Amino acid sequence: MIVDKNINCELPKNFPLNTTAAFLKEQAAGCSAFVIGEAGLLNALYDVGITMNDVNPDYVIVGEGRSYSLDTLTQATNLVLKGAKLIGANSDVSGPIENGIAPACRALIAPIEMATGTKAYFCGKPNPLMMRTGLNMLGCHSEEAVMVGDRMDTDVISGMESGMSTVLVLSGCSTKDTLKMYAYRPTMVLNGVGDIPARAKSKAE
Repeated sequence: MIVDKNINCELPKNFPLNTTAAFLKEQAAGCSAFVIGEAGLLNALYDVGITMNDVNPDYVIVGEGRSYSLDTLTQATNLVLKGAKLIGANSDVSGPIENGIAPACRALIAPIEMATGTKAYFCGKPNPLMMRTGLNMLGCHSEEAVMVGDRMDTDVISGMESGMSTVLVLSGCSTKDTLKMYAYRPTMVLNGVGDIPARAKSKAE
């Protein structure tokens, strides 16, 4: 949450995971799933009535977390081959960590796609579904919202294609050189999210 006299922005915790849960609730209420992910994803799914099933689930859902292993990967692969539909919580390939980057959901789900010949459906960014869900939660129009993120290929494009202004922060995966790789540009580039309150204040004055 960012709070300033010019900024008041708050979303539920684990927002992208809630998008995944909301999607499944609408598409297949009462379904079952085999899930690779952390407690936030599991809790969001439980909250909308999705049951956990490691024998014959309707869906295999992949998020991120330490439960990912060769054993869970193998199990997920075989469940998809038996007919379970494959869902990804988001399509980020990597994310920043203290010592560099770590594989994220898109990279973790790729072996299952390759082994089964099945393409996953990604509920999170840059899927417009996530943006619409967030705007509905906030009760605002896209013209009143700003998408802030550190990736051009998911954060910035999802905001741009949803009609929002976009801010690329250089504190994660992207650098100024990253901008040269894409045909589109963010509305604004900042060094980090800590620069947002000061920038918002200067814009208001």
